[in-house]
Amino acid sequence: MNTDKIYAEALANEYAPKNTSRVVALKKLDRRAKLPANAFAYTFGILGTLVVGVGMCLSMQVIGSPTMGTMVAGVVIGLIGLLAVSVNYPIYKRLLEKGKKKYAFEIIELAKEISES
Repeated sequence: MNTDKIYAEALANEYAPKNTSRVVALKKLDRRAKLPANAFAYTFGILGTLVVGVGMCLSMQVIGSPTMGTMVAGVVIGLIGLLAVSVNYPIYKRLLEKGKKKYAFEIIELAKEISES
């Protein structure tokens, strides 16, 4: 095995002009398909978690007046937050599927072009 030849080829490949515009376009399409689902999932998850935290603080009487009504309100608010966090993943999956369907044709065609060349 000639290591000088391997090194020369690797160095030549490094300086050769790259035709990666289609690969970059494929990555951009993939990101565009997934971005709305990811943005929604993170935002909705964070908001749901904050609602759970507020409910916990109210029920443990860290914030608010120490009355039974505050504790009950805290439990109800906490349950609403838990519900939001629980439905976050199914909503994310549905949005991701919708985004993939929207860009599927373009991504498949571009991937075929790249793999054939």
